[in-house]
Amino acid sequence: MAGDWIKMRVDLGTSPKVVRIASALRADRLRVVGGLHAVWCLFDMHSTDGRLDGYTPEALDELIGFPGFAGAMIAVGWLEEGADYLCAPRFGEHNGQSAKRRAMETERKREARKVSASDADKKRSREEKRREDTSSLRSEVEAPRKRVAKAEKPMASVNDLVAFGFTPEVAAEFIAYKADVNAPLTQRAWQDHLAESRKAGMTPVQAAEKVMARSWKGFEAKYVANDRTMAPAQRNEHKHAAAARAIFDGVFDE
Repeated sequence: MAGDWIKMRVDLGTSPKVVRIASALRADRLRVVGGLHAVWCLFDMHSTDGRLDGYTPEALDELIGFPGFAGAMIAVGWLEEGADYLCAPRFGEHNGQSAKRRAMETERKREARKVSASDADKKRSREEKRREDTSSLRSEVEAPRKRVAKAEKPMASVNDLVAFGFTPEVAAEFIAYKADVNAPLTQRAWQDHLAESRKAGMTPVQAAEKVMARSWKGFEAKYVANDRTMAPAQRNEHKHAAAARAIFDGVFDE
């Protein structure tokens, strides 16, 4: 068991994907959020890598008491189906011990920033202030050098990723994830990502999602050379996923 809690976004109830699922199943959005909570808890309890062997969409629907829910999740990209398993994309980003440690560390830093500047000033001694003054002078001397260093390693932007099929949200998430694992997405790293994704026969978005799901620092084609989890999803389309997409087409074409 990975832990007794999972991460869920505070704006999940208004997510476009939640709205799509609710429209397709003609269900209340709060019920959809509850169904997602049940499914993600199931993966958190019984999987370490986002894969549930032996599970089918029908079995998942029966387990959570929500007919058609698995197929709707597949249609919006929140669930993948293999020959004899179900897979949660980007599992490592939000579930498992490493993801929870990152969440707790983020919360700790957020609490630390709540200390006001005025309270902090009262606690500083004159010696500390002298050290700050010295540090400030040193920073002024080193600033030009740092600007040169930054110019040598330009960073990839959200717009750079959007130009290759990313949504702004996923682009921002991927850039933040790379920074979090101490592998910032520089322009050089971004060009390497594009080259390796082409070599693997994947889109840059698919490669990025694979990186975050597996908690990798970066992507190389050799990492997925023998990855059997990709083939079933690309070759076969389950009848429930097809049915759910047909429902969505009917909903959004009207």
